[in-house]
Amino acid sequence: MIGFGDAAFVVHPSLPVKTVKELVALAKKRPGEMLYASSGIGGFPHMNTELFMMMTGTKMIHVPFKGGGPAIMDLVAGHSQLQISSLVTVAPHIQSGRLRLIATGGAKRKFPDIPTISESVLGYESSIWWGIFAPPKTPQDIIARFHAEIMEVISSPTFQKRLDEQGGVVVNMSSAEFGKLMVREQNKWLEVIRSAGIKAE
Repeated sequence: MIGFGDAAFVVHPSLPVKTVKELVALAKKRPGEMLYASSGIGGFPHMNTELFMMMTGTKMIHVPFKGGGPAIMDLVAGHSQLQISSLVTVAPHIQSGRLRLIATGGAKRKFPDIPTISESVLGYESSIWWGIFAPPKTPQDIIARFHAEIMEVISSPTFQKRLDEQGGVVVNMSSAEFGKLMVREQNKWLEVIRSAGIKAE
């Protein structure tokens, strides 16, 4: 395990909402009218928003693109109204004022003045994570050495500063703990897939 990167809930500045509660209220007032762009079916923004709709009882329309770049450009242009993407993807557009950040998806606030989604939608949490893998038959002594050397690198102030600049935070975790995290994540998103009826195209 290397670390987590928060999801970022962004809206086009023309959308008259500044909080998650305001967005939920507007979405319930205008069911099936608001559009959210994603990098494609099953991608991070798609899954994040489906989970959000499940937990808030809202209905918004999915506009899938072939990649994150076109999806962000559609949102910046104002053709779609919102996206729950990765912070690193949307950060430049937040800084330029072309998108408005209303919340982040982690368990704790990334920025003091920006709430988490879970502060309005109890239990909602979504982050991307980064990890390094090896083939399943790799000897344990090699895994242990590999893990120890990676921990040394990611514990350095230089690496942590770089990850922070990308909207992430280093997480120290054993290989076994990382494996359990992956199972939890898999089960969580499989439930979203089943509930939302998501199918590959």
